[in-house]
Amino acid sequence: MRMVRDRLRIVSYNVHACIGRDGKFRPQRVAEVLRNLDADVIGLQEVEDRAFGGTRVCDFLADKLGMQAWPGPTLQRGDADYGNLLLSRLEPEDVRRLAFDEGNREPRGAIEATLRHGKGIVEVVTTHLCLGARDRVRQLERILARMEQRSAGISVLLGDLNEWRPFAAVDRRLRAHFGEQRLPRSFPAARPVFRLDRILVSPQSVIRGSGVVRTSLTAAASDHLPVYVDLGLNRSP
Repeated sequence: MRMVRDRLRIVSYNVHACIGRDGKFRPQRVAEVLRNLDADVIGLQEVEDRAFGGTRVCDFLADKLGMQAWPGPTLQRGDADYGNLLLSRLEPEDVRRLAFDEGNREPRGAIEATLRHGKGIVEVVTTHLCLGARDRVRQLERILARMEQRSAGISVLLGDLNEWRPFAAVDRRLRAHFGEQRLPRSFPAARPVFRLDRILVSPQSVIRGSGVVRTSLTAAASDHLPVYVDLGLNRSP
């Protein structure tokens, strides 16, 4: 565990099962992307937790990054669990897994975590919302209702929200809860057009910086680019 620092970096990244744009399965490439970002909390989507290098993908990534890992599988594909993954350097007070039931659609879910950063509590929720517009709204409403029940000093929602329409119900609900926030284009990785990958923070006063990471490595490692937010923990909420 690293010494607590004033900056807290949070990353969201859809890793496309660690299969890059070259069609090759390379968890080590995803680990290199994440190591370069020097994050404290990472939410990953489309993680295929299968055997790799004498261990499994989730454990491999956690080991390479020196972080704790909490998988949130939503379905099984062959011999692999598939879904979300939360990685953190911060000590957890509580970690919960939330499943969404959308009938015949692909199962989706979220990972909720209460993390201690040395100066307070950060409530983090990482998710991957579904493709159906109405289902996305229902899933988001469930997440926000649960977030509103808790009184963390800082609340963060991150993930691939699968919403690209600026005036859709999902975006309206997010603006009502978090206010207007900068949303970088992150998909497709080769030439990003859509703002699918989000990190939303309350209160906004703790945000120090944010952006999308576009390099030759990130453009090759997945069909999405990673996005990040830096929080200044020395600022009062």
